[in-house]
Amino acid sequence: MARKKRVPSPATSTEAILESISDGVFTVDEHWVVTSFNRAASKITGIPRDEAVGRLCSEVFRSSMCEVDCALKRTLKTGRPVIGRSCFIIDAQGRRIPISVSTAVLKDAKGNVIGGAETFRDLTELEELRQELEGRAHVGELVSRSPLMQKVFEVIPAVAASPSTVLILGETGTGKEIVARTIHSLSPRRDGPFIAVNCAALPDTLLESELFGYKAGAFTGAARDKPGRFALAKGGTLFLDEIGEVSPALQVRLLRVLQDRKYEPLGATRSETADVRVMVATNTDLARLVKQGSFREDLYYRVNVVRLELPPLRRRKEDIPLLVEQFVTRFNALQHKSVQGLTTEALSLLMAYDWPGNIRELANVIERAFILCEKGSIGVAHLPEEITARSLQHAAQPGLKSAAQMLEAQAIRRALERCANNRLAAARELGIHKSTLFRKMKRLGIAPAGTDGRAGRRVKRERRCD
Repeated sequence: MARKKRVPSPATSTEAILESISDGVFTVDEHWVVTSFNRAASKITGIPRDEAVGRLCSEVFRSSMCEVDCALKRTLKTGRPVIGRSCFIIDAQGRRIPISVSTAVLKDAKGNVIGGAETFRDLTELEELRQELEGRAHVGELVSRSPLMQKVFEVIPAVAASPSTVLILGETGTGKEIVARTIHSLSPRRDGPFIAVNCAALPDTLLESELFGYKAGAFTGAARDKPGRFALAKGGTLFLDEIGEVSPALQVRLLRVLQDRKYEPLGATRSETADVRVMVATNTDLARLVKQGSFREDLYYRVNVVRLELPPLRRRKEDIPLLVEQFVTRFNALQHKSVQGLTTEALSLLMAYDWPGNIRELANVIERAFILCEKGSIGVAHLPEEITARSLQHAAQPGLKSAAQMLEAQAIRRALERCANNRLAAARELGIHKSTLFRKMKRLGIAPAGTDGRAGRRVKRERRCD
């Protein structure tokens, strides 16, 4: 006689499935009392099943949604499920656990509502990964995903911990003052003042009194003492922008301050101590000015203790979407608007532009767009003419495709530049075959230059990328 096959009951089968999945699952009755609690729910919350069942769900979970907007309560009220809503719970050890929640209504065989069910997924690993990636993109007020800026990010903590003078180089608008403020905010002097002076904005005589201050009677009109920026920055940081514009006479006084930490206000009879950390910046080549004789060599070596070089925006275009997002958030807060961001077409035009004014110009473009855009997203019509003029060149290409091609061309050009135009070495760096690189260069209109690296006897001309 054949053995009759045993078929598990639906209840037994459902319980086995719920016990095997990695998502937490629990159910409640119409009085919000927990009626079931699977193994994953116990693991995520740290609460044993027998302690959870029979208690109010708010006592078990202590979720950020419990008091203000319970997802399960909304589902039972509206009959509509909630899918993938993010929140957090407090586990048995008091730790904050990020989760995503989905809910559904429980009905009996007759269709009567008898409670609700909720599944929740532990997002701790995803949250840690997000924070790690965000940490790589953010240092203080600085945001970047560019490999060029990542090199700057890597040394900023060590630079901040040091008391040494810092020289920040970069074109106008690359964010030199923001870098200086970030270093100050991470330094032991963070609780002291940060004082910035644009050395190119004042004539030499006024700049001297601004930096060192003066005593009453030092000159006509000096009715009382006035502290200079060195005094105002006591215990903090003094940032001297455009240091290359300082006259040779004032360079001598700055050299003494940096060497001896002493200065004399105009009209003073004794020196005062400069308890400040000095950071300087310039968009000019100080080494060239030294050769020309317009910048003192000894002062150059005194300020060039730690040097940070900021790349222009045209060399870090992958940061444009990140910077745009930052500016949109800032101007929404300042102007009390809710602009959603940029359209794909507008962003592709920003990616195609060379940005001679760098990040400052980008910020000005977004601020101008906010004036013209009352709501919704910033489009091509909200951008200035010097940027929209490129729209005719890219009109035949869809926005996303155009932006992708621009980024691809930029990556190839950067690789060729780093590899001294050796196409074989550039292909290796990009992780593609040499023939694939040739086809992409032809399609993107990148003119070939240098060697293709084919012959072994030309190995001297082949450079491997750092």
